[in-house]
Amino acid sequence: MKAPWTFFKYLPMAQRVLAKGRLPVVLLAVARKRSARGGLLKGLREDLGVLQALCVAWWRGEYRAISKPALVAAVAGLLYFLSPMDAIPDWIPGLGFVDDLAVLGWVMRKWSGELQAFQAWRDSQTADVQAGIARLPSADEPMADDVSPARHSPT
Repeated sequence: MKAPWTFFKYLPMAQRVLAKGRLPVVLLAVARKRSARGGLLKGLREDLGVLQALCVAWWRGEYRAISKPALVAAVAGLLYFLSPMDAIPDWIPGLGFVDDLAVLGWVMRKWSGELQAFQAWRDSQTADVQAGIARLPSADEPMADDVSPARHSPT
């Protein structure tokens, strides 16, 4: 399964976002764009929700059982969604999110095993942990660096 050709330029950007600790800024921007676009396709909304939750849980050290390539691809997918001038500009009515849906769908399929493991882990957590994952980090929230293996291993 080949990645959409327009996706590749977002991979180095995602690596830089992670290396520079800018993931919370990306997550907040995705949330703003997602809420401003109430009419997003259901599949796009769901994919964004899974990728955002994974990134929040990873950032806070709650879940680290994800490979680096899968995490980078997830962040790259979110960056692609944020870009208004991607393969099909977002301002084109009715078509602007078709390429976003294709890219996020590819990420979800390519890394389905790891994303399903995350979803199973998330669903097995207490309501408090799930609420914490649903709450986005502030732009200046530091990344958790000491992670207990019991906190992030899939059940």
